[in-house]
Amino acid sequence: MKPAIIVVDMLKDNFKENPKNPFYQEGRAILPNLRSLLEKGREKGFPIIFACDSFLKDDFIFRGRMKPHSLRGSKGAEVIDELNPQATDFILPKRRFSAFFKTDLDQTLRTFGIDTIVVTGMTTEVCVLMTAMDGLCHDFSVILVEDCCASRSRELHQSCLNLYRDFALYPLLRILTLKEFLREIGE
Repeated sequence: MKPAIIVVDMLKDNFKENPKNPFYQEGRAILPNLRSLLEKGREKGFPIIFACDSFLKDDFIFRGRMKPHSLRGSKGAEVIDELNPQATDFILPKRRFSAFFKTDLDQTLRTFGIDTIVVTGMTTEVCVLMTAMDGLCHDFSVILVEDCCASRSRELHQSCLNLYRDFALYPLLRILTLKEFLREIGE
């Protein structure tokens, strides 16, 4: 296994402390595990890719109920300070939900000989899942690290993951805890 870690949408706009922001508490809860994963990944030399929403003010997706957020060039579209992106990490702006859609992620991963993507971040049932599924469609094995992903509620997060625990594409798609993944990479 030659993995890369993809951190999806851990962005300042998603972490605004606000009683109406359902992602704030759930997202904050995964930070200790995500920081541990990034530290171990860097020690092992795994590429770290921060896939970041980077929308335009009048983007098509804002025609629905979704409010404008993570606008390209704004502070809200930056990775949260708690994850401390390093100079060796990659910041990948994305205009849609999957980190693969109309980006150079596939080419970047292939340049490094990656065969497995380790997907983490926000939101389990949307951007994390779409990145994972597109990873499979690009012939990468996928590991979802369940305690390094979050949604607007734990119930929704678990319900989404439960759909894929005994999925037909096992072992190409696996759901592991951080502890299980670290054991697999020899930590």
